[in-house]
Amino acid sequence: MLERFRNRAMGPADKVIALAVGVLLLAAAAFAVVRMLPEKCGDGFEEAAKECVGVTAGVLDGDPELKSLIKAVADENDRVEKGWKDPENGRARIPYVRIALMMPFTTDATSAMSTAQIARALVGAHVAQLRANAQAGPHYQLLLADDGKNLDHWRPVVDRLAPMAADKESPLVGVFGMPNSNPDTLAAANALSAHRIPTIGPILTSTTMQAGYFFKTSPSNDLLVRALDAYLERKPGGGTGFLVSDRRERDSYSADLRDVFLKHFGEKYGLKQRQASYLGLIGDDKGVPQRFADVARSICLTKADTVFFAGRDHDLPHLVNRLASEPSCTHDQPTRILKVGIGMDPESTGPDITAHLRDSRITLVGAASVDTLSWESADRLTAGPRGFLEYFEKLRKRLPDAQAWGAKPLDDGYAVMYHDAFTVLAQATDRAYDDINGEGEDPKGDEPAAVDLPNHDDVYNTVVNMNILGTETGASCVNCVRGASGTFGFDDSPDTRKWAVCKPVPVIEYPTAPTAGKGAKPAPVYRTYEDDFDGSCP
Repeated sequence: MLERFRNRAMGPADKVIALAVGVLLLAAAAFAVVRMLPEKCGDGFEEAAKECVGVTAGVLDGDPELKSLIKAVADENDRVEKGWKDPENGRARIPYVRIALMMPFTTDATSAMSTAQIARALVGAHVAQLRANAQAGPHYQLLLADDGKNLDHWRPVVDRLAPMAADKESPLVGVFGMPNSNPDTLAAANALSAHRIPTIGPILTSTTMQAGYFFKTSPSNDLLVRALDAYLERKPGGGTGFLVSDRRERDSYSADLRDVFLKHFGEKYGLKQRQASYLGLIGDDKGVPQRFADVARSICLTKADTVFFAGRDHDLPHLVNRLASEPSCTHDQPTRILKVGIGMDPESTGPDITAHLRDSRITLVGAASVDTLSWESADRLTAGPRGFLEYFEKLRKRLPDAQAWGAKPLDDGYAVMYHDAFTVLAQATDRAYDDINGEGEDPKGDEPAAVDLPNHDDVYNTVVNMNILGTETGASCVNCVRGASGTFGFDDSPDTRKWAVCKPVPVIEYPTAPTAGKGAKPAPVYRTYEDDFDGSCP
C-alpha cells in the first residue's frame, strides 16, 4: 500500500498540505535563527558589531563578575533620582547632575581592559560618587557609557551623551574614562570637545592625547620620563641601555613612549644602536604576541644593564620571564627595567615573577601616577587617600563580587585615578554651583529653594581655574584638587596642554631596594611643571 501511495500523482489537497508543511518548516527555521541572534540591546543602547553600546543610569549587561558593582552604581543612581522629588507632595529636594564613565564593560583576550581593570576603575569611580553625594551641594548620577571592548564604537555613545548636556533639570556636566591612548580615544575626545563637554582621561599618558576640552589627571609620558631622568641622575648605572618597544601600529601610548625614551636617553644610553621590538597582546595585528626570545637574547649579548620598556604592563612579565631563563644571560650584574605607568601592575608583583626578579637580579623601576605600595596604614595617610581608602574598604566588604577586583586591587592605580578624575568634575561642579547660587546655600535643607545647576560650560571654566598659585613663600592650593593620588591642579596655559599641574610622580623600585639606614634622606618626588613654581608645589 505504501508503494501505491508513492507512485500516486499528487492531487490538489496533497499540494495544499505540502505547501502548509513547507511554510511551517520555514517559520520554524526562521524562529531558530532569531533565537540564535543576540538579544535586543536595552534602552539607551544599540548594536554595533555584535556589541551593545550606549549609555544608562541603570544596569547594563557587562562581564558577569561585575554584576554586583554595576548594580551598586545603579542603586545609587536610583536613590539620587528619587531624592530629587518628594514622593508625598512632589516638592523639589536635592538637585543632581550627571557624569558619564566612558569605557568598556565587557572583555575578551585582546580587549582594551581586563575584567579586573574594569572592576577597579568602576569601583574607584563609584567611591568618588558616594563621597560626593555625602557632601553638601548637588548630587551626582554616574552614567555608564559603554563604547565597546576595543573603544571603537564611541560615535553612538557621543551621540547619546551630547543632548544630555542641554538638559536643564539634570544636565550632563562631564565625561571621564577612555582607558587607552589610541586614535579612537582621541577621536572621541575631539567629538566631545565639539559639544564643549569637559572630558578627563584618568590614566592616559601619550603626549598625542590632546583635544580642546580634554584634561588628563595622569602625567604625560614626557613628564613620567622626566621623573625617571631625575632617578637616573642619582643612579646612572653602567650607561649601557637597551630599548624594547611594542610595534603595534594603533597603540599611540607605546609609539609615543618609544619616541620620548629616545629623546631623553637615546644618546646617553645608546638606544638607537641597541633596540628591538615585539608584538603586544592588545589589538588584532597579525603575528604571535609577546614573543621575547630574540629581545632577551639581544639584551644579554649587549650586556645592557638599563632596559627601557616602551610597552604595556601586561606584556612586561613575559619579558622578565624570558630574561630570567635566557641561557646567554649570566645575571652576574644587576639589570634594571625602566617603565612608566599608572602604578605597579599586580601581574608584575606576583610570587612567581618576584622570585624570577630576585634570582636574576632584575629590578623594575617605574615612574607612576600613584604609589599605593607605599601606603602603610590609614592613620598615616593624608586626608585625600585616607578618605578614599575608607569608602573603598567598605565597598570591598559589602559587595559579593569584590574578588573580581583582584588580590591587589590598589597596586595598578586604576581605582585611585578613576576616583580622582570623577572628583575633579564633582569639585568643579560644586564650586560652580556655589558661585551661581551663593556660597553656603545648602539644597539639603528642609525648605526647598529654587536653584540653578551649573552646565558643562560652567564646569569647564572652573576646571581650567583649578590653579596652583605661586606666592613669595611657595605655592598655594586654594582651588586645586586634593585627590587620593596627591595634590594637583590645572590651568589654561598652552604649555601644560591640560595635563595635571604639580601632580606627584613617584618612582617605584620593585622588588624594594634595601633601605640606606634610619638617617637616610628620602629621594625627592618629581612634581609635574614644578619649575613653573620655583620648585615649590603644595
